Amino acid sequence: MSTTFQIRLLQADEASESFPARADQTILQAALQAGASMLSSCRNGSCRACVRQLLEGEIAYRIEWPGLSREEKAEGWVLPCVAEARSDLLLAPVRREGG
Repeated sequence: MSTTFQIRLLQADEASESFPARADQTILQAALQAGASMLSSCRNGSCRACVRQLLEGEIAYRIEWPGLSREEKAEGWVLPCVAEARSDLLLAPVRREGG
């Protein structure tokens, strides 16, 4: 049986959603399974539609080098479509211009 972690997504409007994620599934897979609101497109770490900032917790990537620069990774940006939780997580949205 796989370990399960609690994921909390902060939304742009200050609301939040929480859902469980198994250690063997991506954060995006867990979000979609739970009906949580998370943008996505490619699901392979290249389009960046799902990008979030990791405020708390630890993740591991399914691919060697996801579509983030070293600087972005150092700032805590993650791609939930190719990231798996390794602890409970708190993820913040991207602050988009004009929104």
